[in-house]
Amino acid sequence: MQRQALFFTAPHQLELRNEPLPPLPDDGLLVQTVVSAISPGTEMLLYRGQMPAELMADATIAALGEGGYPQKYGYAAVGRIVEIGKLVAPRWLDRLVFAFQPHQTHFIAQPDEVLPLPEGMLPETAVFLPNMETAVSFVMDAQPGIGEQTAVFGQGIVGLLTTSLLAQLPLACLLTLDGYPLRRDWSQKLGASASLDPTAPDLADQIQAALPHANHHPGLDLAFELSGNPVALDGAIEMMGFNGRILIGSWYGSKRANLNLGGKFHRSQIQLISSQVSHLAPRWSGRWSKARRMAVAWEMLAKVQPQQLITHRFPLTQAADAYELIDLRPETAVQVVFTYNERK
Repeated sequence: MQRQALFFTAPHQLELRNEPLPPLPDDGLLVQTVVSAISPGTEMLLYRGQMPAELMADATIAALGEGGYPQKYGYAAVGRIVEIGKLVAPRWLDRLVFAFQPHQTHFIAQPDEVLPLPEGMLPETAVFLPNMETAVSFVMDAQPGIGEQTAVFGQGIVGLLTTSLLAQLPLACLLTLDGYPLRRDWSQKLGASASLDPTAPDLADQIQAALPHANHHPGLDLAFELSGNPVALDGAIEMMGFNGRILIGSWYGSKRANLNLGGKFHRSQIQLISSQVSHLAPRWSGRWSKARRMAVAWEMLAKVQPQQLITHRFPLTQAADAYELIDLRPETAVQVVFTYNERK
């Protein structure tokens, strides 16, 4: 049996290849992809040739290759199990499952490598699972407190999902910043107190005016830097109050962050927190596991219903158009997904 798989062959170069599926093992599942989501952060680093070669493969995701080009990539796929090995329980057949798999029409997996969708959940909801788990991880690691003046820099898909979680907390205010009006509009729909343009010449004044405790406690208590732009981190430092915390969730790839650490940074005792979803921060290891955090992510998907953030759907055969859209016209897109013909 043949499948079609998307390969990144060089910066800005893609190829849809036919390749044979490996034989189905007795304990395996054959999954036909229904929908897969493009990560506009990580995948665009690969597409643009900005991902450090030594970090291209994520050791926690077995389906990804060893890095370099050509490379299959992607880690958010939902599919239907269309065939099972003879040792697999019949209940698996025809189930919808999530898997950390690249963009391809079919894949073979073990039962412990897929996650069955909760009853009634749509594939286009479930495909947001990795980004929702990332947002859950950021909120856990930042530990926002009641009444804090909080801001999220960057309202890409992870930024928007993080905003949707923070909006459920009793913060003093929740400001967001993004250069694109479409994302700012969605940010406010998801619960932001205000969403600001980071290029505005009076941005500092706008932020101060939006902080309810600014007269006695100027500056932000907590910020999330999720823009993918190193310049935003320097801007976040400038907006922080004394002993404020900045969680850095962006992956800058090969881009360097030029930070002004000689000004207010030291005097204000600002804390920089690194957060990455591949593992649990040590502070959580006593009571939490990745499975527990993933269960919370499923719950948040059902609550937020992020499929409303899908702005574009492309068949896999039009992958070049999808990546070009994100690369050249990012102001028009929030989440882009690939759709697949479900016939075997």
